[in-house]
Formats: sequence, structure tokens, C-alpha cells
Amino acid sequence: MSPETSRAAPAPGALLLCRAGVESVAPAAQLLREPMLLSPAGAEWSVLVPEGTPWRPGAGPLEPVDRVLTGWATALAVGAPWPVLALWWDADRSGYTLASGFRRPVGYDWLANGTPAGEDEAMRTFAARLGLDPVLDVQDLEVLTKPDSEADARARVRGLLAVLTRAGVALPAGLVPGEPAGRLREAARAHPETRHVEWPGRREAVRAGLVAVDRGRLGPWLPWSGDPRARALALAHVAVGLPLAAWGVRQRSGGWITAGALLIAHGALGLTYELIRPRD
Repeated sequence: MSPETSRAAPAPGALLLCRAGVESVAPAAQLLREPMLLSPAGAEWSVLVPEGTPWRPGAGPLEPVDRVLTGWATALAVGAPWPVLALWWDADRSGYTLASGFRRPVGYDWLANGTPAGEDEAMRTFAARLGLDPVLDVQDLEVLTKPDSEADARARVRGLLAVLTRAGVALPAGLVPGEPAGRLREAARAHPETRHVEWPGRREAVRAGLVAVDRGRLGPWLPWSGDPRARALALAHVAVGLPLAAWGVRQRSGGWITAGALLIAHGALGLTYELIRPRD
């Protein structure tokens, strides 16, 4: 690795790509309790830029950026019918995590000099879950898993995004992987269609959660749908959320605690609705 590449190691930063429009993403993102900047990122995509940096920039008490972003992506995906892709980087590594529903998140990372540090199967799973071309797109993704002395970690993530442009991803100008978090925030704020998303308070958050789910393809599973699957889904949310939140507490992982708490909140909301609004 050349001295220039070494000096170019990126400061911590992150982006969250959601395969949904901003109107669907905004109410779901409010439940993360983290201030975000939300912008369109293509015809079927939106991007969330964190306004804060609740991750460890170096040695310190906070969590590493990859763990925080994995928790956020999981929390968003479990309550929505669309996948969430977290892109993250720091001075040592860069990578991604793809969360989709209740399925186990899949991810890949590279060392700062571009050395692959993930499993090849992760790329194929990634392509399948996003419905990418099983031949052309997978071939381009597999190139990212091979040694390349000319590509550092920043270039690897940009290569990933180049493949995703064929799936409709178009990041706003200035939102470039590898840039520091502060520069990403400035670029997002400069975009005319960017909106600010933050925790609206408990009552409005419950309403936002209902809107986020109602705008998806989960109609039969909603508490007010009258479908017996609704109560089963609510129970499943609570059953999965409790151990997930407990595991997050043991690991001192704010991201996983958020994911578990969001599941519990969704489940409790469904069960409560059944009690106060009995079916005919």
C-alpha cells in the first residue's frame, strides 16, 4: 500500500440505504430515536445520514461504527417490508450489512488497505436478497472479494455502490463512502429534498409506527385487519424482541437494544390493540 493510500484511510462515517421512498422511511426512522437526515437516493431508494456519531472514533467507551449500524439496520428492517443496507467505515475497515425482515443480517468488510475480510457466500446472499442479476451483478460483486493492490477499503465500497446503481441506487451529490460523518451531514443538508427526522415523542412515535407498517405490504398482519395472523405476528415480535434486547444489554450494544425494543414495541402495540378494540 502506498503512503498516499495509507494517509487516505477514512474517518468514521456511515450511510443507511432503504429500498423504499422517503414517505415510507420517515416514520420508521423516527423510532430509532436518533436524529437523521433523509433524502431520496433513486426511484425506489432513500438514504439516511446520521446527524450524530454514537460510535467509537478510536479507543473509547462507545461502540464501533459497524455494530451501531448493524443494530440500526436490523431495527428498521424488522418493522418494514423493505430491506435496509448499512454502509460504514472507520480508519481500520469498511463494509456493509444488509438487513431484511426477520432473516439474519448478511455483511462483508474489508481492511483499510482493501484486503477482503469476509466470506464469499455473503456476496451471493446479498445479491439474492436484493434481486440482483445472478450472473453479471454477482460476477462484479465477486471481484470485490479478490485481492487487489490498487483498491483500498473506500474503493471497495464504491465498487459495491456501482453495482447497486443497476438496481436503481443514486446517492445525492456529496454522499460519498469514505467521507467523514461531518462532511456527509453537510452534503445531505445542502440537498433540497432532504428532511430532518427525529424522535417525535412517545404518542407520535406509536402513530408513526402504525403509518410505517401500514404503508407496506403487511395489511393482513395488522392488528386492525381482523386477520388471525395479526395476533401471531404480535406475539412473535415480543418473543423475538425480549431475548434480542437482553442480549444487547449483556453486550452493552445500543444498536441491538434498539432492535429488540422496537420489536417489543411493535408486538405490545398489536396485543394492546386487540384488548382495547375486540374483533366482532
